[in-house]
This record gives sequence, C-alpha cells and structure tokens, in this order.
Amino acid sequence: MLQKSKVIIAIFVICLSSYLLITKNFELVPYLMLTLAIFMLVTGLVEHQRNRKGFWGYLSILVSLFILFVSLQGFFLN
Repeated sequence: MLQKSKVIIAIFVICLSSYLLITKNFELVPYLMLTLAIFMLVTGLVEHQRNRKGFWGYLSILVSLFILFVSLQGFFLN
C-alpha cells in the first residue's frame, strides 16, 4: 500500500514541479515542499517496512521532517 502511494505522490511532485518551472509562478512552492516532505516520509516508512532499518530509512525520515519544517515556514511567513 505504501509503495502505491509513494508512486502516486512521486507523480504528483513531478507534475507540480514541472508546472512551476514552465509557468515560472513560484507561489506554489510551499505546496511542492509539503508534498516532497510527504514523499520522503513515505520513502522512509517503506524502508522500515522492508526491515532495512539502517541509515537511509532514518535519513529519509529526518529529511522529511526538515522539509516539513521549511514548508510550514513558507506557509506562515508569506
């Protein structure tokens, strides 16, 4: 189930970032960062589900928390 949601979120991130690059309208960047944080969190959870509780699973979760923090700053400061 997480693998399917990972693919769906990845497609959404690619479509949203392509839209931002083509239109040069960067008002949606906090939403892109939020979906990227969710993608990284799901990636970390998939790694933990596969019993690979090593460096990359924890790193993905930590990076997702950092991106989530940056995204929330983008929402509240702008």
